[in-house]
Amino acid sequence: MSHLEPEAKIFACSQSVYLAEQIAKNYGIPLGKVTLAKYSDGEFQPSYEESIRGLRVFIVCSTFPTADNLMELLMMIDAAKRASARHITAVIPYFGWARQDRKDKPRVPIGAKLVANLLDAAGATRIMTMDLHADQIQGFFEKPVDHLFASTIFLPYVKSLELENLTIASPDMGGSKRAYAYSKFLESDVVICYKQRKVANVIDTMELIGEVKGRNVILVDDMIDTGGTLAKAADLMIEKGALSVRAICTHAILSGSAYEKIENSKLSELIVSDSIPLRKESNKIKVLSCAPLFAEVMHMVHHNNSISGKFIM
Repeated sequence: MSHLEPEAKIFACSQSVYLAEQIAKNYGIPLGKVTLAKYSDGEFQPSYEESIRGLRVFIVCSTFPTADNLMELLMMIDAAKRASARHITAVIPYFGWARQDRKDKPRVPIGAKLVANLLDAAGATRIMTMDLHADQIQGFFEKPVDHLFASTIFLPYVKSLELENLTIASPDMGGSKRAYAYSKFLESDVVICYKQRKVANVIDTMELIGEVKGRNVILVDDMIDTGGTLAKAADLMIEKGALSVRAICTHAILSGSAYEKIENSKLSELIVSDSIPLRKESNKIKVLSCAPLFAEVMHMVHHNNSISGKFIM
């Protein structure tokens, strides 16, 4: 290997080990060794158990709650910087706090910007993530951001279903751009759900913009949290005459009673990535791995190759 091209190593935070192992396997190198010392009061300290001096380090960590995941990532970045790593890429399949990308009412933080500042301050030289809740979050960083699209893994699966009379749907107005991007590649119709909330995670009313009667519908969203929106949308579409309703959600947060809502809904299938580990299995949930996508892009980045071909949306 040329002295101008440092060796690459992949490490993982404790809650993203399984995904990191799959990424490393697809990349073709073993996962790096890290230990996590824990104190009785809950404090912890990560430690690299091999030299990373002068290397390109990829640190895989989805920053879903609790905040310990984000803190562990920050400490691993700081440790890599102090261990003289040449490049430090924070690989964040699910970027937590992304819903806080603006001030939607007085006296609230912009959490996504704060997280970007923390990653910058810790010493990350590059950010790699997937299906951000809002595209403009890339502008919160002063470092390069590789924003990958999970459509790369979802579209081949959708095509394999060979569904007739296919319609792509967005569960809200904000996701219409994503829905239209999917419909373009699948050459399908689009419908939009218009919803209003009283408070966070609680839907007051929902209406459909478009026709679903006699159609096989696929709802497309970047994440599923409590599952209320998708369950309500699926039930509404079946009432309106849809033949079947499936959902594609990149990040399976699935908090609270989400699993029960999905099981009891009219959804035929929920298709998600493994950016967040599932808490339990479900007959309705199909998991497609994003590891090959991340491994391929990481390899391209390491060898300074263009990754524009991976952006199909």
